[in-house]
Amino acid sequence: MESSSNGAADTVRTTTRALATEAVHAGREGLAAQGLHTPPIDLSTTYPSYDSREEAARIDAFAADGVLPEGQPVYARLGNPTVARFETGLARLEGTGAAVAFASGMAALSAVLLARSAAGLRHVVAVRPLYGCSDHLLTAGLLGTEVTWTDPAGVADAMRPDTGLVLVESPANPTLTEIDLRAVAHSCGSVPLLVDNTFATPVLQRPAEHGARLVLHSATKYLGGHGDVMAGVVACDEEFAGELRRIRFATGGVLHPLAGYLLLRGLTTLPVRVRAASATAAELARRLGEDPRVARVHYPKLGGAMVAFETYGDPHEVIARVRLITPAVSLGSVDTLIQHPASISHRIVDAADRHGSGVGDRLLRLSVGLEDADDLWADLSGALGEPARVPVPLHEAVN
Repeated sequence: MESSSNGAADTVRTTTRALATEAVHAGREGLAAQGLHTPPIDLSTTYPSYDSREEAARIDAFAADGVLPEGQPVYARLGNPTVARFETGLARLEGTGAAVAFASGMAALSAVLLARSAAGLRHVVAVRPLYGCSDHLLTAGLLGTEVTWTDPAGVADAMRPDTGLVLVESPANPTLTEIDLRAVAHSCGSVPLLVDNTFATPVLQRPAEHGARLVLHSATKYLGGHGDVMAGVVACDEEFAGELRRIRFATGGVLHPLAGYLLLRGLTTLPVRVRAASATAAELARRLGEDPRVARVHYPKLGGAMVAFETYGDPHEVIARVRLITPAVSLGSVDTLIQHPASISHRIVDAADRHGSGVGDRLLRLSVGLEDADDLWADLSGALGEPARVPVPLHEAVN
C-alpha cells in the first residue's frame, strides 16, 4: 500500500526546474523506489488499523488543523494517496505550498467560500465576468455569502470589515478580458485574492507570483485535457489548505482516485498541449479578425487556446453549421469546441449583468484543440456562411 506522505504539503524543491520538467515529474516522487514507473491507483475507501488509540489521535490532529496524517491513510474523505500525488504536482506547477482537489470546480469554489464564512467573513468582492455558475453562486447567496461587484480599480473601495475574499478570473470567461493581478492583489491588502486560472493554466500564468493567495482551476478543462474527467482544485499555502481539507472532509466533495490519476497524467502533457493549441488559436484569431463576417475578435495578450468572437450574422446558425468543430459546453480538450455563452455557460446570469460585463448575444466562444489550423479554419469559415449585407437585428440573432 502506498503511504499518504506524498501529500500536497510535500512540495519543497532543492533545485529549480523548468515547467516542462516539473509537469512530467512532480507528484511522481518515490515511484522508482517502489519498483514502479507509473503511479498506482489506490481505490480504497478505508484502511485497516490495529491501533485504535493512535488512529484516534491522528483523526483529532486532522480535525484541529487539516494537516494530512503521516503514514498510512485513514479514510478516503481525509485524503487519498493517488489524489495527493496530483495535488503535489499542481502545487509545484503553480508555485504554491499546497493544493486541495475536489469533485468539481464549483465544489472547490464552494469550499473556499465556506471556509471564509466559517471565519465570519461572508462578504466577497468580485469582478465580472466570471464563469456563469460562479457568478450565480455568488449572486444567489446560496452559501450565505454577500457579494459586491466592481471593476478592478474599485476593489479597494469595495472592501468592508467582513470581506473575506476577492475573486477575479483572468483571462475572463468568456470575454477573455485580462486583469492586472499584481495591482488587484495590492488593493486587497490582507484579504485573500482568489484568481480563477482555468483559462491560462500555470503554463501561461502563475497568479501566486503576482500576489494571489488562492489559485482556482476547473481541472475538468486543461489540467485533465481530454474531456473525460471532472474535478476542481485550489492551489494555496499550507495554512489555507488545512482549512479546505477540513471543509472537504465535512462536506464530502472529494475527488475520486481514478480522476486523480487521470489528472496527474494530464499534467505531464499540459505544457505541450497548451502551447500547441495556443499557436493554432492565435492563427484563428488573426483570420477571424480579417474576416468581414466577424464584427469583433477577443484574444488575450497573454495568448492561450481560447478565442471569442462576435458575428454580424446569427451566431446560432454558426453553431448549427460546424462539422469538424464540436458544438458543446466546456473547454480545454484535445478537440475544438464552440458554444454560445449567452445560451449556455452564462445563461444563468441575469441578462442585464451579462450584457454589462461584455457577454453579448452575438458572442461565440471557441476552445481550440490540437487539430490542424487549416482544417479548423475551413470548418469555421464554412459555418460563418455568406457575408451579411447588413447586421442581423439583435432580437433576430438570438431567436
